[in-house]
Amino acid sequence: MSPILALARKELRDGIRNRWVLAVSLMLALLALGLAYFGSAPSGQVGFTPMGVTIASLTSLAIYLIPLIALVLCYGAIVGEREAGTLLLLLGHPLQRWQIFVGKFLGQAAVLSLSILLGFSVAGALLAVLAPEAREPGAWSAFALFVASSILLALAFQSLAYVVSAAVAEKTRAAGLALLLWLIFVLIFDLLLLGLLVATEGAIGGGVFPYLLLLNPADAYRLLNLTGFDAVALSSGLASVVPEALFSRSLLLGVLAAWTGVPLALAAWLFNRGESA
Repeated sequence: MSPILALARKELRDGIRNRWVLAVSLMLALLALGLAYFGSAPSGQVGFTPMGVTIASLTSLAIYLIPLIALVLCYGAIVGEREAGTLLLLLGHPLQRWQIFVGKFLGQAAVLSLSILLGFSVAGALLAVLAPEAREPGAWSAFALFVASSILLALAFQSLAYVVSAAVAEKTRAAGLALLLWLIFVLIFDLLLLGLLVATEGAIGGGVFPYLLLLNPADAYRLLNLTGFDAVALSSGLASVVPEALFSRSLLLGVLAAWTGVPLALAAWLFNRGESA
């Protein structure tokens, strides 16, 4: 077995042993089922809602939850190993730094992906059995897109966590910066855009505003899931913000992939730079 796969397998085993996979999967499954059943509670009704409304509710929740899970799991990936002395121990073996980096990333990516896939797949299977009336044309393809894009969102924030973990020397500082990243991308960014719209009296709207949303992986994820399915778009209200068919699904998936690849390359550079520091 190659060193990269051995390290990835160790990270996955640690995630299973520490019950990360079980805890996250169970939480996501329960939240998905709860939103599917109680999604119409504000209107005075309970019961399974159409899949489009369920996806809209899940997307709004996932934007807050999945980045936080990824950042909490991964902010100590490098700096934690350095503080504990295990990084020097690993480097004492015939391993190169890039192999350690890639192995850890793949292992933790497997933990995140497996947790999301299990949680939402279990919820989807139960919905298929318990709420056949919630099915709509294209509902399950939209749900599959939601699950796949949720994994990409997690990987994007995992990469951002690796940038933080490779850039600092203390785990407590990495934790603070990880929380700051969550606040910026999940809360502050959209508030700044809203303030910019108000300050310019809508001058940046139209052809500019939708592209600014791509500067945030959470917004790209929102656009992908809330405008790619008619029932979802109607329930989300984003159809009035982003012109119809402005961004294709493949483009938005590519943006999420770029939000994984670019920060990951930066994190790898910072990690390898430590070799010569």
